[in-house]
Amino acid sequence: MTPIAVTIAGSDSGGGAGIQADLKTFSALGVYGASVITALTAQNTKGVTGIHDVPPGFIAAQMDAVFSDLDVRAVKIGMLSQPAVIEAVAAGLERWRQTRVVLDPVMVATSGDRLLNPDAIAVLKRVLIPRALVITPNLPEAAALLDAPIARDEDEMRAQAVRLMEQGARAVLIKGGHAQGNESVDILLAPASFTRLASARVATRNTHGTGCTLSSAIAAGLAKGLDLIAAAREAKAYVSAAIAASQRLTIGAGNGPVHHFHVWW
Repeated sequence: MTPIAVTIAGSDSGGGAGIQADLKTFSALGVYGASVITALTAQNTKGVTGIHDVPPGFIAAQMDAVFSDLDVRAVKIGMLSQPAVIEAVAAGLERWRQTRVVLDPVMVATSGDRLLNPDAIAVLKRVLIPRALVITPNLPEAAALLDAPIARDEDEMRAQAVRLMEQGARAVLIKGGHAQGNESVDILLAPASFTRLASARVATRNTHGTGCTLSSAIAAGLAKGLDLIAAAREAKAYVSAAIAASQRLTIGAGNGPVHHFHVWW
């Protein structure tokens, strides 16, 4: 059986993040990728200059078309900028009984541009986070979800993960890429386990799309039948290698993308 994963996210016209990064990741990891586009962005390595939201009804139509035909094994969710869009996606997941869901609560692009309206955060926490198998916020996103300061160390990251689970998340992977130090450390907290995921920190500005890539890599692992911890370990290794190889690419004048196909190119 061919493993299939679906990304429900925004399109990055620059090709480094969003739907484009997700589909590249699925392909690199041996998974067939389908997509549900929630928004179009006018975007490049230097920033986001425009966002065009897809109507919620058409997002629902895309979900129905994909899930009615394809044997989807995992779902990755990225940029959802409006409350009505979040509601439509949550309803679609319920309608098609999707449980292996990786939710990346995308709020701000690598360039610093806001991608999630502030009034949508409450809706995200109420209707979508409890439906996800795991959420994958970075340090600023975890802080925003909790209305708290950004975690300064691993103890504070773990404490914030605990709080997110108390608020309804089933499992939490907090990404430490925004921190300092020789290691880039992510922590994965689930009801019966705690996993520390560490890799050497790479000095590069080519980090565009890292969050999208990690969450879609986890979804790829789940689609192939891995459990959450194994999928997260595989995803961390893949993203770390893609960041390390990013210097082999010359893309744009800003924050370049990671090298999704570093094994083949």
